[in-house]
Amino acid sequence: MKIPISWIRSVLIILFATCLYLDSGASQSVQIIHLSDYGVLPNTGNNSSAIIHKAIQTILTKVNKKQPLVLKFKKGRYDFHPDGALTRTYYISNHDQDNPKTVGLVLEGQNNITIDGQGSDFIYHGRMLPIALIESTNITLKNIHIDFEQPQICQVKILKNDSVQGKIIYQTAPWVTYTIKDSVFYNTGENWALKPSSGIAFEEKTKRIVYNTADIRVGTTAVQELSPGIIQANNWKNSKLIPGTVVAMRAGYRPHPGIFVHKGKDIQLKHITVHYAEGMGLLAQLTENITLDGFRVALRGSDDPRYFTAQADATHFSGCKGIILSKNGLYENMMDDAINIHGTYLKITKRLDDRTLIGRYMHDQSYGFDWGTIGDTVQFIQSRTMELWPSKNRIQAIEVLQNKASDPIREFKITLQEVLDPAIDPTKLAIGIENLSWTPRVVFSNNTVRHNRARGALFSTPRKTLVEKNRFDHTSGTAILLCGDANGWYETGSCHDIVIRHNTFINALTNMFQFTNAIISIYPEIPDLQHQQQYFHSGIVIEDNLFETFDNPILYAKSVDGLVFRNNRIRTNKEYPAFHWNKKSLFFERVIHSEVSNNTVDGKKNELEN
Repeated sequence: MKIPISWIRSVLIILFATCLYLDSGASQSVQIIHLSDYGVLPNTGNNSSAIIHKAIQTILTKVNKKQPLVLKFKKGRYDFHPDGALTRTYYISNHDQDNPKTVGLVLEGQNNITIDGQGSDFIYHGRMLPIALIESTNITLKNIHIDFEQPQICQVKILKNDSVQGKIIYQTAPWVTYTIKDSVFYNTGENWALKPSSGIAFEEKTKRIVYNTADIRVGTTAVQELSPGIIQANNWKNSKLIPGTVVAMRAGYRPHPGIFVHKGKDIQLKHITVHYAEGMGLLAQLTENITLDGFRVALRGSDDPRYFTAQADATHFSGCKGIILSKNGLYENMMDDAINIHGTYLKITKRLDDRTLIGRYMHDQSYGFDWGTIGDTVQFIQSRTMELWPSKNRIQAIEVLQNKASDPIREFKITLQEVLDPAIDPTKLAIGIENLSWTPRVVFSNNTVRHNRARGALFSTPRKTLVEKNRFDHTSGTAILLCGDANGWYETGSCHDIVIRHNTFINALTNMFQFTNAIISIYPEIPDLQHQQQYFHSGIVIEDNLFETFDNPILYAKSVDGLVFRNNRIRTNKEYPAFHWNKKSLFFERVIHSEVSNNTVDGKKNELEN
């Protein structure tokens, strides 16, 4: 039988394609290595810091760099101590800039690696930065629990409160160690001691923050030990601290996060839980594309004796680009926001000529890292009115200004492609410069935020942002904040395309914190709003959400061009007494082109006039 030429040609094409596929698959086959084969074993109680680092470095010298690598831990507990750990100089945004850092697990300049803890507990001792991913691409961390044997937050329970005499007796949690010197209480641990200066009070049964308390003064002076773990504070008066209340006493120091990502690309964090960190749960800076799936900053279930998690934000992103995707997460009982996304304004300190200027990092917790590269798009802003110059520019050259190479980065000499507007004159105006190239798209979906201090979620990016199907449950302060500030934190910037939909808000605003003017607060920091001519935010849509609330404020907005609030349901309850100063459901200041439509209050249509 004669075989048709067309049939032969088809078979050859299929065979050729199959060979290409098989060859491609071979080159991309995954190398799986079990760290137990290199002596990394769980549940030994020994210090794993040095042995894990040595094992990973040995493996990296042997493997094929062109093939993806999976490093698997045998499930169990691994203890990390400062002795034998790496030390590194890292400048970490929104943290205290002290160096060096002691780091538990580090990947620097690596590509195509997955670290799979298989559900293991990484337990850290003393003061350590648990995990650092530095200048690495296509890195996945998954199935890891990060915790500390002895947190720097001191947890106590109120036993007796004599509000007339100003005496409170409290009991320290079983894991807390302390010393009393000259009648002053110090929380102590492995090579550290802190005097708590403020606290957050939690309800004993619900682990929610006590209504209308916010940050409280704590009894760490004029104290006496009545018996081991039982302390009487003779100068602590607060009638809201009824017996049984649990107080997380804090010193406020934040040296490092649980996970630090610097100059990364295509980073994935899957099913990671941070139970405690002395700073943020996660801090990512100058990173392109990062996905959080099932990321948690959380207690160890309802039976966890602790009432707190991270010392500051659960997750924080500074100067990132590409996309930030955060989904299916749980963020609870942390001492600040669930997520905060922003860039950093430099303050213009000098104009050298028509195209050259000096810009400086201003905040003491945000400096020491790069700010821009050649070709980046920038724009300028007047700090007092938060008004943008209409024309943008590009960086032609950028130079770090230092007296010596070891000095941290604080100032830059920036040369721009286009001639500067003569009005950009730092001798006459306070002016900031923003890098628009390092701004991300954001998706924040199917997350739960609950029982935390301060606020729920902060978004400050001009690119498309979607906030949907989240549950904000007793966030204490504002549930969602859109901000911007070129005067204090110098955190950019304006939002121009954000959709907030299909979320549930349950009894936010039980406490007053900064920028907490309503459940959703659009609150850029504008010192001179009276003389502002432009609008800072634009393109904001809030629709199809459910607000369950005991108080009045639903939405506060300042300096917005284009705001939609429609198809939202509001249900009122009596869980707490109304107390907020803002008595308006909608409170708008300098808002134009707004739409408020088809909203209901307790099932009845209500247009919620502002």
